[in-house]
Amino acid sequence: MKIKVNKEAAKWYQDELRLQAGDSVRFFVRYGGSSTIQKGFSLGVAKEDIEDAGASIKAEGIEFFVSERDLWYFDGNDLLVEFDAERKEPIFDYEKAAD
Repeated sequence: MKIKVNKEAAKWYQDELRLQAGDSVRFFVRYGGSSTIQKGFSLGVAKEDIEDAGASIKAEGIEFFVSERDLWYFDGNDLLVEFDAERKEPIFDYEKAAD
């Protein structure tokens, strides 16, 4: 599983979460919400120290990661975090991971 975060989305998180270079952001599974890959679950976002990362990527000086214990949620998909200019916020998308 891979994480891809585009530049605009990374900058949005920097501004909204008041992040500094070297900070980290965790995408975590939460009960409820809406998802195209896991019914009844969705992704949450929190500024946290990296611990037990199952996947991670550095974008704009920020480390974005998913814990090993949350990898089941992605069901063989990569996480794409892109900025939606119309909504003025990041959106999550998923694509089948390459073997």
